[in-house]
Amino acid sequence: MKRKTKWSIIKRGKNTLSTLHTSPSLNIVTCSSLEKNTLPFAMGVKNMGKFSVFLIIVMCCWASMAEAAYFKYKDPKQKLGVRIKDLMKRMTVEEKIGQMTQIDRTVASNEVMKKYLIGSVLSGGGSVPAKHATPKQWVDMVNDFQKGSLSTRLGIPLIYGIDAVHGHNNVYKATIFPHNVGLGVTRDPALVKKIGAATALEVRATGIQYAFAPCIAVCRDPRWGRCFESYSEDPKIVKLMTEIIPGLQGDIPAGSRKGVPFVGGQDKIAACAKHYLGDGGTHLGTNEGNTIIDPKGFFSIHMPAYYDSIVKGVSTIMTSYSSWNGIKMHANRYLVNDFLKNKLKFKGIVISDWQGIDRITTPEHANYTYSIIAGMDAGIDMIMVPYNYTEFIDGLTYLVKNKFVSMSRIDDAVKRILRVKFTMGLFEKPLADYSMTKYLGSQEHRDLAREAVRKTLVLLKNGKSSKKPLLPLPKKASKILVAGAHADNLGYQCGGWTIEWQGLSGDITSGTTILSAIKSAVDPKTQVVYNENPNGDFVKSNKFDYAIVVVGEHPYAETFGDSKNLTIPEPGPSTIKNVCGAVKCVVVLISGRPVVMQPYVETIDALVAAWLPGTEGKGVTDVLFGDYGFTGKLARTWFKSVDQLPMNVGDSHYDPLYPFGFGLTTEPRKNL
Repeated sequence: MKRKTKWSIIKRGKNTLSTLHTSPSLNIVTCSSLEKNTLPFAMGVKNMGKFSVFLIIVMCCWASMAEAAYFKYKDPKQKLGVRIKDLMKRMTVEEKIGQMTQIDRTVASNEVMKKYLIGSVLSGGGSVPAKHATPKQWVDMVNDFQKGSLSTRLGIPLIYGIDAVHGHNNVYKATIFPHNVGLGVTRDPALVKKIGAATALEVRATGIQYAFAPCIAVCRDPRWGRCFESYSEDPKIVKLMTEIIPGLQGDIPAGSRKGVPFVGGQDKIAACAKHYLGDGGTHLGTNEGNTIIDPKGFFSIHMPAYYDSIVKGVSTIMTSYSSWNGIKMHANRYLVNDFLKNKLKFKGIVISDWQGIDRITTPEHANYTYSIIAGMDAGIDMIMVPYNYTEFIDGLTYLVKNKFVSMSRIDDAVKRILRVKFTMGLFEKPLADYSMTKYLGSQEHRDLAREAVRKTLVLLKNGKSSKKPLLPLPKKASKILVAGAHADNLGYQCGGWTIEWQGLSGDITSGTTILSAIKSAVDPKTQVVYNENPNGDFVKSNKFDYAIVVVGEHPYAETFGDSKNLTIPEPGPSTIKNVCGAVKCVVVLISGRPVVMQPYVETIDALVAAWLPGTEGKGVTDVLFGDYGFTGKLARTWFKSVDQLPMNVGDSHYDPLYPFGFGLTTEPRKNL
């Protein structure tokens, strides 16, 4: 069947002839007006044949294209405000709500992006395009989604987010840096800035432009399952570590307005300060629990790092699952809209946590309409759905059209989302660059991670008496024992949020275990015997010069890590008793927080808190064998008993096993 071309001609009064319409995604304008005085033959338009009308239309189009054949929002030379305003006036309600929706990659596709006008995609923990996916596979996936977004009427690019919380931790062969609990020990903002810059490059290597990091929670109770994501119990240290933000995003230009988001180029990514606010102060350390504290304590402990993050141009802030004095943070209009947006002048995106608005009600998702209204009223701009996106889109659309949610609230959200996207340069370079793939797991980044591991180690005990220190260990020995379930387990070494959400056991990615690092560090003639859990007779009968015992917690994340007893699992305690009761030993403890150690301290000759060091095990042996000295100082109080908790520096009942700021030092020794 032959198609007919339909020309729309509208006569405006006596003197004007107009044709319709526009095609913004192609940068073509096919609509303008033609004054009859401009072209003499236009005066006789009523008497013209079809050809003459067609000629007028064509000439009209040419004139229009010559005058205004571009859209201001697509012009990088235009001011940011002009671009935002121009784009927003072109957007429908459906397009605006699409921008506010973030979905998981498992339900995303080129077609979904186009049909539902989705503004953002994410990878949840372990959500990957394929097992052991290469950077190219990641880029292919992200670009395919992006092409769907670019093919929409307005061509607004998507932003892709991922939990890169200690390096690009979801991605196979990425550099895994120490978790924040270790980095806080360093008190070294320059180091974490470098880690941020390295992480940004590795995230960009997979085509992704946005990381849900850093976590700037102030963990006040180690029973909390996310304590390893916190730099310290001390808000001053956490505030210091916000220097990771300019590492991720780039240094904000001099003279920039406070609160304006900034991302400095294609080798940087948008950052996310989380979780706003008070997530580290919940009662009994319960994940997603209730922070019970007066306003003075709340703001003085949990807010300082957010002030700094906003000043440093953080692009997004994520609301917390937790509550403050019974009010859910995802529904807290005072803290989100009134304080964060209006008082602190934060101009970036407020994003929900994973299904965060669902959890406004108990049980979650019990009244989704109410949850949408409450989240919108609080001031959340982008909703991490992540699966039931049609339910959210339909629900919010209905609420807007029936005036339960105002258009001004929608426009506030969309303006913020577009501001970040424009600032990032997504409109100019929406597709990922394959040349960046070389940065994933680069040797330079692994060297940086190794340096970070060295600086995170805290020496808690060194010798049965101070006159006879055990560390640094001699590299030249006849025979040494390495024991413990964590000595040759890269997954345990990295902890939660590594490859999978909850972490894994075994050789989960590319890296160096502590056992492998020990074998590389000692003299070639030294015999290294590995026995994961030897009995006392085995230890005594082998005449070892000394033993290195590596034990600790198994990986966990979020609520799965909440613990009332904070003990390390068996056979860890048995291994300590069997080995350290029979030979000189150093215990290297792998954990996301202080754990119960008082019962074993007398038996142990030396004790090292190694936290969750990541993939570079040689950072541990660098210090054990004296190539570098121990320098780390506790950024958390080490309790004697869980009955003392919560206990933080400055508390009246402060009676720790090892106090905040404690850490023995050693001098580097060469050629041992």
